[in-house]
Amino acid sequence: MKDNRLMSVDALRGFDMLFIMGGAGLIAALAQWFPCSFTEMLAEQMEHVEWNGLRHHDTIFPLFLFIAGISFPFSLAKQRGQGRTEWAIHRKVIVRGLMLVFLGVVYNGLLDFNFESLRYASVLGRIGLAWMFAALIFIHTGWKARVGVTAALLVGYWLVAGFIPAPDANGADIFTAEGSFVGYVDRILLPGRILYGSIDPEGILGVVPAIGTALLGMFTGEWVQAGPAQSKGAGNRKVAGMVVAGLLMLAVGLLWNEVFPINKKMWTSSFVLVVGAYSVLMFALFYYIIDVLGWRRWTLFFTVIGMNSITIYLGQRFIRFSYTSEKLFGGLVKLMPEDAQGFFTQVAYIAVCWLFLYFLYRKRVFLKV
Repeated sequence: MKDNRLMSVDALRGFDMLFIMGGAGLIAALAQWFPCSFTEMLAEQMEHVEWNGLRHHDTIFPLFLFIAGISFPFSLAKQRGQGRTEWAIHRKVIVRGLMLVFLGVVYNGLLDFNFESLRYASVLGRIGLAWMFAALIFIHTGWKARVGVTAALLVGYWLVAGFIPAPDANGADIFTAEGSFVGYVDRILLPGRILYGSIDPEGILGVVPAIGTALLGMFTGEWVQAGPAQSKGAGNRKVAGMVVAGLLMLAVGLLWNEVFPINKKMWTSSFVLVVGAYSVLMFALFYYIIDVLGWRRWTLFFTVIGMNSITIYLGQRFIRFSYTSEKLFGGLVKLMPEDAQGFFTQVAYIAVCWLFLYFLYRKRVFLKV
């Protein structure tokens, strides 16, 4: 592989971001066009659960953080191979983490200058902080210590979130937004607007288990990176190891769910393990097909998205792609049957976003933080 880059990482990131780039709306529109139990089930998976539980839409964010973790061992080895000093590596990690926090606040409306109602917690902020702390842990520890740190983070978070009620709970259950210590910390320490009033899904304490999500990705990247140069036999062994790890995490996560419910808004430890299992199994699938078997021609669509994932995430906030898609394809959409127009509107939107990213891809323009 040239420059040691895993094509499967970019493709999986693009697959993940597709759901943010209109894929979820496409599936929901498909259910309206062809209503049946199967399409309605798929459409339901494109929404977050209200509180406890898990749907596909709840996996998008942690999978992205997991993928960011996969890339770091390769990035670290490349920087050290280029002779970069440890201070320079640390500075790059910290600057990247804080830049993502800043971009998250910009995404939430910093430039409106309405600081009282500004939401400071953000998806990009959670990614930035969790990835940054995980990267610093990775730099300074061996794999055994990392396993211990990850376990300590997840168990420690459970001991706090699962056994310490909010001082102002007023009888509310400890695993509710009002009764959880996680929500309490947001209410007393998080400035600005809290997304759900009593708790913010990207709040303060949730960074702790999210570090575990990033570290799971780093373990995966290190596992793939280790050993001899890529070969089909070595690749098969690495895939098998990831599948075993995924199944073990799934089993532990489901057992833990009995006492510490799977909950994205609280980013519970059981959520980390179950979604970590999904993430490593998805990566194993993409890695096997793309990097082991070498079936790569089909990946362009996803790679174009994956290599500019931050661009499209921020771009949809500041660029009216829907206006462009309406002007380019609105007439064609109106020729479709009425119950199919929602579906083709989503197709047009995805097409415009993808063509924008493809233009950047061909020009080798990538937003890197």
